[in-house]
Amino acid sequence: MITVTNRIQVKKGMGLKMAPAFTKNQGLLEFDGFEKVEVNVSTQHEDYDEMQVMMYWNSKEEFEVWRNSDDFKNAHKRDGGDGGESPVIKSELIIAEVAAVLTK
Repeated sequence: MITVTNRIQVKKGMGLKMAPAFTKNQGLLEFDGFEKVEVNVSTQHEDYDEMQVMMYWNSKEEFEVWRNSDDFKNAHKRDGGDGGESPVIKSELIIAEVAAVLTK
């Protein structure tokens, strides 16, 4: 199993507003290997909020199928409806193997 984490810095006050958008894509549920997505928002920084959008996939290959899909492209389009600038300051994608787990 792998995790794919998008660590995103956004303008202060925008993290909690943006978080629900990352769980609206019901199309993810149709992709082989997709397990779940979690969105964590940290408001501890003075100048920005940090979002961690963590996806769980059975394999990197299955993640890549989704990443190359039309569903992915549609989910990442900016509609530009408000004409404003993006609240995103910077982002970093981290792909990691799940090496150990403890659950109750």
